[in-house]
Amino acid sequence: MFNKALAKKIINVKRLGHVAIRVEDVGRAKSFYMSLGMKLVWDDQDWCYLETGEGSDGLALLGPSYKVAGPHFAFHFSKESEVQIAHQELKEAGVQVSGLHAHRDGTASFYLQDPEGNWLEMLYHPPEGIPSNQ
Repeated sequence: MFNKALAKKIINVKRLGHVAIRVEDVGRAKSFYMSLGMKLVWDDQDWCYLETGEGSDGLALLGPSYKVAGPHFAFHFSKESEVQIAHQELKEAGVQVSGLHAHRDGTASFYLQDPEGNWLEMLYHPPEGIPSNQ
């Protein structure tokens, strides 16, 4: 968990990139957020990912059967090496982190909890954006 050493800067987050929320009906929620102008980037059976514009602020909608991750927010990094360094530095500072995982959409990330129990993700987000499966 968190220790006072972590209060001193270990990593340098630059961008809050997306928020992931739990929804009861992915289709209904997806339609609502698309009606607000968000663009569908990734659509899967039990979750989807939308952005306000290409490579910009994102929203993940997690359906009831989605078990890979729960509600969280994510800091985005433009270099995969930055996520790897953050993973190592947080581990060395005694923070409990998940394993670093490469995703099928070209991103890579790991999860951890803040001192209040909120989940966050440290995510490599390619500068050219996430390739759409649409």
